[in-house]
Amino acid sequence: MTARPAAKDASDSGDTMRVDVWMWAVRLVKTRSLATDACKGGHVSINGRSAKPASSLRVGDRVEAHIAERDRVLEVVKLIDKRVSAPLAAECLVDHSPPPPPREYVAPLFRRDAGTGRPTKRDRRRLDDFRGRRG
Repeated sequence: MTARPAAKDASDSGDTMRVDVWMWAVRLVKTRSLATDACKGGHVSINGRSAKPASSLRVGDRVEAHIAERDRVLEVVKLIDKRVSAPLAAECLVDHSPPPPPREYVAPLFRRDAGTGRPTKRDRRRLDDFRGRRG
């Protein structure tokens, strides 16, 4: 039994491919339908022009996408048509994205000590008051 190749390089078979397939293959989005929705929603552009899901993508193109509350700016280095592992996907693009904004820490608003057991009736009433469920 022979090992199956990880992914066929799409640049061997032609010079273009769909942008939604490439976004999925390099793990920019989790599913291809999410990539298609991002393109349809106007969140993806290629070289400054708005991209449809079937827009052609070539090596050297600059893809700008707003994904997961973050702007991503990517340069296409290699075209692949199959989803590959993260280390291989990282070789197919150059990331020019700005750094993500710092996360804000939010402390829990209602805290109970571990090991105290079930909430008492008084604790439950306080929780309900806090959540606005009690009238």
